[in-house]
This record gives sequence, C-alpha cells and structure tokens, in this order.
Amino acid sequence: EDEMETAPKPSRDVPFKKDKLKAKRKKPRRYWEEETASDTARASSGPSCNKKRKQEFRPQRSKTAHILKKSRISKKPQVPKKHRERGNPEAQRNLSGVQDPFPGPVPVSVEVVQKFHRIDKSKKLPQSKSKTRSRLEVAEAEEEETSVKAARSELLLSEEPGFLEGEDGENTAKILQSDIMEAVDIASAAKHFDLNLRQFGPYRLNYSRTGRHLVIGGRRGHVAALDWVTKRLMCEINVMEAVRDIRFLHSEALIAVAQNRWLHIYDNQGIELHCIRRCDRVTRLEFLPFHFLLATASETGFLTYLDVSVGKIVAALNARAGRLDVMTQNPYNAIIHLGHSNGTVSLWSPAMKEPLAKILCHRGGVRALAVDSTGTYMATSGLDHQMKIFDLRGTFQPLSARTLPQGAGHLAFSQRGLLVAGMGDVVNIWARQGQASPPSLEQPYLTHRLSGPVHGLQFCPFEDVLGVGHSGGITSMLVPGAAEPNFDGLENNPYRSRKQRQEWEVKALLEKVPAELICLDPRALAEVDVISLEQAKKERIERLGYDPEAKAPFQPKPKQKGRSSTASLVKRKKKVMDEEHRDKVRQNLEQQQQHKQEKAKPLGARPSALDRFVH
Repeated sequence: EDEMETAPKPSRDVPFKKDKLKAKRKKPRRYWEEETASDTARASSGPSCNKKRKQEFRPQRSKTAHILKKSRISKKPQVPKKHRERGNPEAQRNLSGVQDPFPGPVPVSVEVVQKFHRIDKSKKLPQSKSKTRSRLEVAEAEEEETSVKAARSELLLSEEPGFLEGEDGENTAKILQSDIMEAVDIASAAKHFDLNLRQFGPYRLNYSRTGRHLVIGGRRGHVAALDWVTKRLMCEINVMEAVRDIRFLHSEALIAVAQNRWLHIYDNQGIELHCIRRCDRVTRLEFLPFHFLLATASETGFLTYLDVSVGKIVAALNARAGRLDVMTQNPYNAIIHLGHSNGTVSLWSPAMKEPLAKILCHRGGVRALAVDSTGTYMATSGLDHQMKIFDLRGTFQPLSARTLPQGAGHLAFSQRGLLVAGMGDVVNIWARQGQASPPSLEQPYLTHRLSGPVHGLQFCPFEDVLGVGHSGGITSMLVPGAAEPNFDGLENNPYRSRKQRQEWEVKALLEKVPAELICLDPRALAEVDVISLEQAKKERIERLGYDPEAKAPFQPKPKQKGRSSTASLVKRKKKVMDEEHRDKVRQNLEQQQQHKQEKAKPLGARPSALDRFVH
C-alpha cells in the first residue's frame, strides 16, 4: 500500500490540460488586420506570458470608483464602444483599413438650406404656455432637419438646365430651329416636329402635368390625344361640333372639351363619359390640379367651378363684365385671372362672390394673360399693342412695358420664367436676366415664324419644348433652358406605369385641398385670424352678459389627507365657476327688471305749450 503510486498534485508550475489547449489556440486574425511581429511572438509565448500581458493592458480601477447602472430607457442613443489598443493607432480604422479623410456629416451651404425653409424665424414666438412653446421649438427643429436633408439631396439631381449662347456679339434671336437641331443630339432633335392639319384648324393644345402626353383640338371638331415623345396615337375623333378649348384633367386618362354648346368629358380612348349642360357656351377652360376643380369661362359672363372628383358645381360667379374669353390661373395660389374688355383684370376665388382684386392694365381690352409658376409676375397684352409685366406680391404695379408692332394675342410662361408671345404668325420668346427677376423685354431670346396665325401656346413641363397651335396645325419648337430639368418621381413621373398612375390618383384624392381655402396669400392659412377672434369674443360677451376671461381663473389650494385629488380639484373649480355665473346672471336679471319698471311707470298728463309759464 505504501508503495502504491499516487497522482501528483497540481501545482502552479504544472498546467492543466485545458490550459495547454488555450496555449496552443491562436487568437483569430481578421482579414483587415495586418499580422505583426508582436502578434506572432504573443502566439508563440506560453500561458504565463499571456497572463502577464493581460495584466499589463488591464486598466486599474480604483476601489472608490462608482459604477453607473445603465437605464433601460436612455435619452441618448446607445453607441457601441470601440475596442481601443493603447499602442496600436491603426485599430481605429474602418473595415477597409483606410481612415476617412472627411469625417462627419457633409457640409451644406446656408443659401441652399434657406431655399427649402418653410418657417419664418424672423417672427418671434408669442407669449404662450411653455408646452405650446416647446411644441413650436420641436416643429422648428424638425423643419430645420428636413431642409438640410433636402439640400443634401440636391446632389442627386444630375440634370442641369439647358441654355443657348451665341458667339461674341451674336444675337440669339437670329438662330433658327434648323441650327438648333443640328447642334443637339438625335433624341432632342426628334422633339421638333410639325403636324400639317390645315383641314380642321386652327388648333388649341394642352400638355399633361407629367409632360408626356399632348391633346389637340381643332376649331372644326378634330380632337386627338397622343404620346408626343414616342408619337403613339391614343385616340382621334371628330365631335362634329366647334371646339373652343381643350384640357387634360388630373391625369391623361380624362379630357375636357369645351364644345360649341356644352362641356363634354372624354376618356383617352375617345369615349364620351359626361355631358355637363350646366356649363354652356364655354369659351375657356382651366384645371386646378390640387383642388380637382375645372374652371370654365362662358359667353354669358359666368365663371363656374366644377369639382371633377364628385361631379358637383362648387360655385357659379357672375363677373358682370360681358363675354369672358381671356382666362388663366395662378399656379401658386389657384386664383383665376379674368381679362375684360374695359382693360381690367379681376382675380377670383370660389370662396368669394366678388373679385378679390381688380387691376387696371390697359387702355383697351385685354387680349391675353399669363402668370409664372411662382405666382410673382403676371404678363398682360391689350388692344393698345402694349405688353406689360405686373408684380403680384401685393402692389400690383407694372414693372416693365413694351409696345409691339402687333398686339400679342397669346402669352405663356415656362417653368424657368421664359415668356412667349404669339403675334400673328410670329412667336417671340424673352428670357430673364437673373434667377428671380422678371423677363427682360428689351431683346428677344428666340424668334420663330409659323405657317399660320397663332391660336394656342404652352410650354411642355420638364422638356425644353414649346407647343404652338396655329391655323396650319401643330408645331413643336426647341427652346433651350425653358423647363425644369429634374422632376419629382412621386408627383409628376413621365415614366410611370398604369398601376403607379392609379396609386397616385388615390393619394391625390386623399390630399385634395378644399375649394374654400383658395385665397390670395396661402401662407395666411397658417396664421391666426385676429379680427375674427376678437369678433367671436365680442359676440360671446354679448351672449353671456359678462366677460368670462376678465377675472383670473380660480386655482384651489392644495389640501392634505387625500383631499387634493384631481376629481376634487375639478369639483371645487366647477363649484366656484357656477357660483360666479349665478351671481352674474342674477345681476343681469335685476338690471333687466329695473329697466322694465322704468319703462312701465305711468306717464303724467300730456305736456302743453303753456307749461313753461307755470313756474
């Protein structure tokens, strides 16, 4: 028994089997880490060496150090801690092993951010409650963040606006359409074309909001809709009646045609869907896309608003100015501008039965009107051969004027502020000098002569193309720099499918703006109407007989032993308010009774003229 071998006791010098495995196991190396000599030495050293190195790099924590407990809900976002090695600065690199030369968010210029601001911070916050003030501050912070994101996203807008520059001293008005076609690419040159349709002219035309589809209407009944980019014909009919104007509705699937007697609605296959007899003798059409309103001007002098989403007439306003054949809309605030034979322009909203404003523009009758996309400038032309540009920002004063050899019969603005005027069979285009300046009427930007008198003008959205309807048919001109180069794919997508169009239509119907909100200044909708507020306060005082806000509201004192609960506080407040109300009502009743008694007193004998001699 004494000779029996005993197992040796484990000591510090003799490692366990697990310790041997740990010593043999090599630390895994990531693919972005470089193998250094220290790593190889560390792997080759034994377990005791590893322990020593771990003890060297382990940070010493003081005994008195306080350990903070992590809360489950933290106000600051949790940032994962980075593993740092004191002697290795390369550990702070990213996955690729290269350090970011531009750390932090992308800097954005203040001017670009200012363009996307929607809240005017120059106005100070009113004296309001702290809760309301905090909400306003949160809204301002969210708006600031949104504007910065929108400014950064401008980097994704790859397209740039076109332009036309002549050589030194060359006048760009002398450049012909054939010269422009030779200079541009094949796809752009295909956008210039002429449709010879002399049999059914003259023609009116209209582009869809996406700029992809075109509808034309001839005076002798010819109506056609086509995809003008691919030249694919959608429908072509003859209504056997005079066509005075034609418009796309909210999408290219519906077409409104002002025929000789009534207003008709067709689909893109040429099938008649509706005949609206309440809109008769219509001369001009305008569609308000965000309100789903079709505005019609008639020979009888009525301006009618038709809600195409429900098929009801919202308003029928009598302009009391005779025949209405000059009409346009302000794209900024959806106000309708009407030109009259006495030289005035009236501004209308369906919420008011009277015009919002009247502007005396010409000595003779008004022939044409146009408003730019920002709602800042209005161009007019009259029988006095004058063409004027007015400022619509509250002053309604003329900014510039020009006398034309022939009065301009048709005017139109492009998305980037170019102004076109049709004078007989000549089309003149004027460009603006600065970013927000009105068009300069001194020198034309482009000039083109057509095969017949102009009958309709419109710039194509998101394309540098001008569509002209004349007695000889349709002409599509190339105008560099006319359109906005980048489109919003969620709002006006020229390449959308049928399913996308249907989804957009549902969304647009849900976001429809009521007709009652159309006013001169849309920003006034977000402000408090102080006049109406004071009027409502006066009416409330007259109805109650006293001012309920004259005295500060009663605030009950807190009590102990559970008597300051929310329910008891509300009861005490209500009790005091009822007592005050009873006192006020009692006083009013007493005053009314006194007033009645004074009226009911018996009057003496009838006064005589001799009573003055009695005393």
